[in-house]
Amino acid sequence: MRRASAIEKESVQITTVGDLTGVFESIASTQVAKVKNKVGLSKEFFRLLWSRYSSIRIDPSAQIINRKPIDGQLDKVFVIISAEAGLSGDIDQRLIETMLQNYDKDTTDIIVLGTHGATQLTQQGIPFSRYFQVPESDKYIDVSPVIEAIMPYSKVVVYYEEYVSLGVQEIKIIDLISSLRNMGQEADDDDVITVQDTIFEPSLDEIADQMEMTMMTLALSQTILESSLAQAASRFNAMAVAKKRARELLADYQLEFHRAKRSESDRRLREVMISLKKKRSHSGVKR
Repeated sequence: MRRASAIEKESVQITTVGDLTGVFESIASTQVAKVKNKVGLSKEFFRLLWSRYSSIRIDPSAQIINRKPIDGQLDKVFVIISAEAGLSGDIDQRLIETMLQNYDKDTTDIIVLGTHGATQLTQQGIPFSRYFQVPESDKYIDVSPVIEAIMPYSKVVVYYEEYVSLGVQEIKIIDLISSLRNMGQEADDDDVITVQDTIFEPSLDEIADQMEMTMMTLALSQTILESSLAQAASRFNAMAVAKKRARELLADYQLEFHRAKRSESDRRLREVMISLKKKRSHSGVKR
């Protein structure tokens, strides 16, 4: 059995870990509340922008200009949105596993957002063409470098993490360009604004093209917000589990500590009794 002093030392360490996980849990809870509000605002803004865009686009099938890949470049790309750091449970691992089910290195490039995802891909020997840090959700999300990187591809599939509830986060997959095309086909023709009844400066096509870029930017920013929200919720759950485990371990250590203390007390008592017997024995011999 281990000494009580060693057990007590480890108990202090477990208590510190429990306190830290409690702090991280509180931070994650605050982050969930902040990002959740931003996700709602982003969705509402996208809905309003889409309403304006769908009314000026005369031919929905012409929206989102078809792009041809650069010579020697693949025409499809997977965009992986992972966490910038660890402590978020297994959600990034599930994200990578889901992506790998559809990945073909001969036909698809990978662009990864987040250090954690890039690290996991590297560990598995999976190459990626570009890496970006995840923009901080507390500030303006500038995705222009990512938009520039995906522009040459005709098919852009985004893998990200979606917040369902505080206890449930799911892996989502969207075809960024096809999703926007599908929205255009659902537009109400009665609300279309045409060049016959409206003056446009610059041209209608230029305005629509600019709005397409804005909506792609918004859509990608929204997936980053959704992913940040899911990661914060996953981190909250991971820290809650870690804190619970720390408390369980602490209880086990305390029980082991009391047993060790009792064992040491019994051993000292036996040593004292043996010592007394020896003294009495020696005393009897002298007589």
